[in-house]
Amino acid sequence: MKALKALILFLFIAVSTQVKATDNTVISPIIKAYLGIKDALVTDNSKAANEQAKAFTAAIKAVDVNKLDATQKIAWTKYAEKLRFNGDHISESTELAHQREHFQKLSDDMYALVKNMKSTDVTLYRQYCPMKKAYWLSSSDKIANPYYGKAMDECGEVKETIKASK
Repeated sequence: MKALKALILFLFIAVSTQVKATDNTVISPIIKAYLGIKDALVTDNSKAANEQAKAFTAAIKAVDVNKLDATQKIAWTKYAEKLRFNGDHISESTELAHQREHFQKLSDDMYALVKNMKSTDVTLYRQYCPMKKAYWLSSSDKIANPYYGKAMDECGEVKETIKASK
């Protein structure tokens, strides 16, 4: 009987560990595409922002919600449609101003999603532009402002660090 209990405990721990290991990779493609949109806007490249936004919305559609725990599913349900909506607008627009307007909303929702997921496989920096009064996420603590691009690429500051949960 003790051996059976030990085996069940071992299997439970193994399965729990496996689920934890996949939790932080579920939204990894979304984060990667989001960062691609940000980088495109930093360089004033609306065409690249279009392409990255298409990858972003494709990544949203590909999320396997079965790999999320109950709390993560609630967060996903709350933010997925908002993320897709703003991603679609960025992918369909050729105007940087319009893309940046939707990127601001996208950034706020991405931050909320990442915080609610409580796991990411990359350290992210929440950065703030005081001129635009807007935030964005970056994988670098070096400021590269997506709201003003090349005109004011160093405007901003790091407000928060979200550590990778490996």
